[in-house]
Amino acid sequence: MAKSNVALIASALCILALAGFAQCRLQFAQQFSVEGRIYCDTCRLQFVTRISNYISGATVRLECRDRQDGGNVTYTTEGLTGADGQYSLPVPGDHEGEICEVIAVSSPDAECNEPTLERARISLAMNSGIASENRYANYLGFLRTETLPECAEVIQELTLV
Repeated sequence: MAKSNVALIASALCILALAGFAQCRLQFAQQFSVEGRIYCDTCRLQFVTRISNYISGATVRLECRDRQDGGNVTYTTEGLTGADGQYSLPVPGDHEGEICEVIAVSSPDAECNEPTLERARISLAMNSGIASENRYANYLGFLRTETLPECAEVIQELTLV
């Protein structure tokens, strides 16, 4: 009799522990953090090179659009980059049926403010197989109006010519 009571209590504890994990998983999706960097494309190559620099104070926007009804915007938020060009946007809720993208909106650098056409698509779905609430977007950039003199050397190093 005592053995069956111990087994019953042990089973109940296991079930409660699993319920705690399930609840933890539900709370996980209450808020995502979208992180990335904005850079100045000093050579107008549309990717980061060793002479690219990161833009402080650039505005970034996250937009989520519904997949089903023609792409109506369902959620949007904006933020600014820090001194190292990094941004972090808090995003509440699960956006499983939506297409979410980060866009570089504006740059405070007068010599590097021509936006590229790039967008960084990210998954903000709880059921995506990603175990973390942090989502990392690809780097986005602005093109410099005039390329730097060192760009010829950089292109040569990359054997693009």
